[in-house]
Amino acid sequence: MSVWSAVLLAACICMALKAAGYLVPATVMEAPRPARISDFLTVALLAALVAVQSLGDGQAIVVDARVPAVLVAAGLLWMRQSFLVVVIAAAAVAALLRLLGWAT
Repeated sequence: MSVWSAVLLAACICMALKAAGYLVPATVMEAPRPARISDFLTVALLAALVAVQSLGDGQAIVVDARVPAVLVAAGLLWMRQSFLVVVIAAAAVAALLRLLGWAT
């Protein structure tokens, strides 16, 4: 199977799942348990994405300037700072650490 065949197959599966979502009655998703599960699932997927992008380098786990930058961003978000402040501070931390030589 070529790469493009796999991409097209994955796209078709995603579209089928999205279409299937429209067939679920609204009353099912408005119940407390499915609503709570879907909220937690969203948070878990976002956390996994952040972890993979922050620690991943191919098949290896790498701790470099991205990790302290994400920790600074998390701390500022916890303190309810604006998103612009969070992004600028995290970028500044990563840039400073890379300037000091802590980068891969």
